Amino acid sequence: MLKTLNREIIIPDEYAGFRLDQALAQLISEFSRGRIQAWIKSGNIYIDKRIPRPKDKLKGGETVVIRVEFEEISSEIKPEKIDIRILFEDEHILLIDKKAGMVVHPASGHTSGTLQNALLYYQPELVNIPRSGIVHRLDKLTSGIMVVAKTLEAHKSLVEQLQNRTVSRTYIALVHGVMVSGGTVDAAMGRHPVDRKRMAVVEKGKQAITHYRVEDRYRKHSLLKVNLETGRTHQIRVHMAHIAYPLLGDPVYGGRFKVPPNASEALMSVFKNFTRQALHAQSLKLIHPDSGQARTWSAPWPEDIKNLIEALQLDSQQSVKM
Repeated sequence: MLKTLNREIIIPDEYAGFRLDQALAQLISEFSRGRIQAWIKSGNIYIDKRIPRPKDKLKGGETVVIRVEFEEISSEIKPEKIDIRILFEDEHILLIDKKAGMVVHPASGHTSGTLQNALLYYQPELVNIPRSGIVHRLDKLTSGIMVVAKTLEAHKSLVEQLQNRTVSRTYIALVHGVMVSGGTVDAAMGRHPVDRKRMAVVEKGKQAITHYRVEDRYRKHSLLKVNLETGRTHQIRVHMAHIAYPLLGDPVYGGRFKVPPNASEALMSVFKNFTRQALHAQSLKLIHPDSGQARTWSAPWPEDIKNLIEALQLDSQQSVKM
């Protein structure tokens, strides 16, 4: 079904310094950033009566005119009663522990049952915040901590902190292979040149930096603590695969399970029932948008990852006794 969008937007001053496509993705959050970029490139969006580029920086106060005919993909995002685990909440922000298997935003193939649907039910006022207050994402099969803005002021603060790379995000990850030591992966990333649904390390991609250290070693695997300096799509998964230590259970970048020789039936059962990448967002450190104080919040390890680690530890101990 074709629809017509005729809209005029005055860019708020708080979006000064934003890219045009980035600002519009927040100001008209019912449309994806990719779709907005396509409209800009096709000349359907004007800024102060000129045709801009997606990367043009804003000063605030500009008049943006959108005149486009498009095919409607899905209806508006509806509130849904879905359980979400709240780690912290005040008048400004909400910290949640996203479970593995939950999609963050509605998209093609996932039009309901998402975190955004759940947030709109939990607090209907979030409909007035871009993307219902969601300022960053976790992959569907990644569990762990996320921050949500409850006010426009908090949203602006959190977006700026993410842009300035002052938000500290720590993950735990189980990878195939026994690492000798930690290190840093500094490798630009972009869309895979052949499979556009995947990301890859590419020469002309965007800067991507991942720091990691070894927390424990097993017979064929390692437990890592990972810190992101940048936040590219699938960054940890792609970077670990790039250095030949892919995440255990990763259905896209991980390859086959590497099973220790003479592995017990108990370990094999845990492997068989582990159906996602072994990645969990453990902690998040940021400046509270209202108090200005640095705060750190953590999400407990989920049961499936705890069971996996316990099974790998037991397997290592038993192999020593043999």
